[in-house]
Amino acid sequence: MLSASQPLLTRLRVVLLAGVAGVAAGLPNPAPGQVSAHTPARAGERVGAEAPPARPDADPHPGLRRLSPDHAIWVDAARREVIVGGVVTLAEGAIEVFACPERTKEHEAVVATRCPARFLHAGLLAIGLEPGSPVVFHPDYAAARGPEVAILVRWVDAAGDRQQCPAQEWVRNTKTGGQLAVEWVFAGSGFWRDPADGAEHYQADGGDMICVSNFPAAMLDLPIQSSESNEALLFEVFAGRVPPRGTSVELVLSAID
Repeated sequence: MLSASQPLLTRLRVVLLAGVAGVAAGLPNPAPGQVSAHTPARAGERVGAEAPPARPDADPHPGLRRLSPDHAIWVDAARREVIVGGVVTLAEGAIEVFACPERTKEHEAVVATRCPARFLHAGLLAIGLEPGSPVVFHPDYAAARGPEVAILVRWVDAAGDRQQCPAQEWVRNTKTGGQLAVEWVFAGSGFWRDPADGAEHYQADGGDMICVSNFPAAMLDLPIQSSESNEALLFEVFAGRVPPRGTSVELVLSAID
């Protein structure tokens, strides 16, 4: 297994951003007083009645740059935001990751995204963020480092109203009883080499996309010590705050200046 090194991450930038050339080009801001479909509400604010459902094949963000026709991920260059579609996978129980790509770690994640981690990494690069370094355990513990990333969750509730809150509100600290009190950092993950054919793969695509337990493969991790041991898991779903399993959500990631 290879750690996140500058040459490898440089190659990741070249490979991924080659397919999304022009993403970072600025898009116009809404006119004064204009509210677009992706204008964020204040954290926890009730946004109002949802518009009539769009066609199943309709792009929910036609004014934004989509990074892949096959995945639910968009970049809003003007707002320096990356938007990722997903679904709630757990409404209670212990967790190791907040969000994972679908068909990876849904049994221990709050949200499964309809997008591989490598595309989200590319989106964060496109809004000007540079990865730091993943957690280190040996010979001594060193927390993950990197620029802080704010994550908001948006969804439509049972009444048909749009809701939004910080992702931290969906994560409960089992020791304090309160919600997660720190921001995620863009650690950057790394690569592993398949011994069978020598091909390199981005580690976070395996599930460690947005973590609450420390993993060397984490793309976004917490800058605090958080064990992955089953008997010492520090975080769980904040039951009662998370909508039912199967609820469609969007994660909105942005730089914290």
